[in-house]
Amino acid sequence: MRPLIGLLALGLSLPAQPAFALSRIKDLASVEGVRSNQLLGYGIVVGLNGTGDTLNNTPFTKQSLQAMLERLGVNTRGANMRTANVAAVMVTANLPPFATQGTRLDVTVSAMGDSKSLQGGTLLVTPLLGADGEVYAVSQGPVAISGFSAEGEASKITRGVPTVGRIANGGVVEREIDFALNKLSTLRLSLRNPDLTTARRVAAAINDFIGGDSAEPTDPSTVVLQIPPRFKGNMIKLLTDIEQLRVEPDQGARVVIDERSGVIVMGKDVRVSTVAVAQGNLTVTISEQPQVSQPEPFSRGGQTVVVPRTNIKVDTEGGNKLALVKESVTLAELVDGLNALGIGPRDLISILQAIKSAGALQAEIEVM
Repeated sequence: MRPLIGLLALGLSLPAQPAFALSRIKDLASVEGVRSNQLLGYGIVVGLNGTGDTLNNTPFTKQSLQAMLERLGVNTRGANMRTANVAAVMVTANLPPFATQGTRLDVTVSAMGDSKSLQGGTLLVTPLLGADGEVYAVSQGPVAISGFSAEGEASKITRGVPTVGRIANGGVVEREIDFALNKLSTLRLSLRNPDLTTARRVAAAINDFIGGDSAEPTDPSTVVLQIPPRFKGNMIKLLTDIEQLRVEPDQGARVVIDERSGVIVMGKDVRVSTVAVAQGNLTVTISEQPQVSQPEPFSRGGQTVVVPRTNIKVDTEGGNKLALVKESVTLAELVDGLNALGIGPRDLISILQAIKSAGALQAEIEVM
């Protein structure tokens, strides 16, 4: 018992090992060929309460309406059409992989003309075409929108986007895309974030599970897997087992900057060498204090006027000084060192770019 007690005491005294962020291969890569396809169609929405297209301003809506009525046996050529209850729209949808005939799809309806709102409208039968020009689905149904618009003679209010709507289960798949997954002899995994180290780790995890050297990374984003004989014709079992394997993904040091919103995102591997940083301290303050000048009592020809008074103050004695950002070991220490300067995100963007130009930032800067 004494050796066991000694080992337990030693284990309690050892520091806790860091937990690595392991991710499933299912979340890191996708199977090449198992993908969705975009569908597009042109249609007409009817039943709008006076919020449709102006036919005189949108000739394609007028032509589409006349062509539809002619197919239904109604001749409107030469007639003066002034309806405002019709709108021309573009219909989009995603055809999921392995979708069979009769599968329902959600479709999105977007106005093309000067329609004010699609609320209460119904989409007429619209074929949805793929990139090859073939019809893969047909959509129809009432349009549901999340926004609204209301106006009066003196004011107008709009919430959301009333010219874009959605039809839940509004599309029906009419043609399938053939993809024989079980007949493949080679499987290709595409990494969502290409990286050489991650690709090698994924291949190593698969080889440890299957045995042998069936998986091999061919580039930073692709891992090629030769199907073992025991999994021939049973690709689903192989993929189910592989996608649950866990590996530690690697990533390069990167700083992502969005100058429009001032958002800065840093990766955990970002490092900075010892560098001195100073921020500009010039502050110019301009204030307006207009004064009213009135004439003397009972004076003739005098007028009451507003005289502008502008005060300009220039401050060059700010408290910002040259600050030292020490060489960082972790991301938290880097952020603490930059926050010690007491600056905001906007100035921090310029400082990070200047540190990168000085060669002290060991990371890639990506400006969105």
